Amino acid sequence: MVKIRLTRTGRKNLPSYRIVAIEHTTKRDGQYIEILGFFNPSKNPAEFQIDKDKVNEWVKNGAQVSDSVQELIDGTYKYVKYEPNKKEEVAKKSEEVVDEKEKVAEETPVVAEEKTEVTE
Repeated sequence: MVKIRLTRTGRKNLPSYRIVAIEHTTKRDGQYIEILGFFNPSKNPAEFQIDKDKVNEWVKNGAQVSDSVQELIDGTYKYVKYEPNKKEEVAKKSEEVVDEKEKVAEETPVVAEEKTEVTE
């Protein structure tokens, strides 16, 4: 099965991507069938160019478009630069939320429901 997806190019900490038609079992940066466009998020504003005729031709032939490429085409894609320190901040926040939930659970009294038997 052929997919239309991004392959990474560029140097360390300065990514750019090619939009390619590629076999779905191929590695991320493996050998592609055809280049359909490019996306460069490093520039401000981000550069994006795609040959829509080629994409439509591949889709007619059964190629599946990845979620990120579909969002790029639709204009809704948000590139978020990876920041390793953010992972630690998210972990701390999730620990705080768990602690708050435990405190709330301890403070709320547990009311046991009385069982009533109905006899006829």
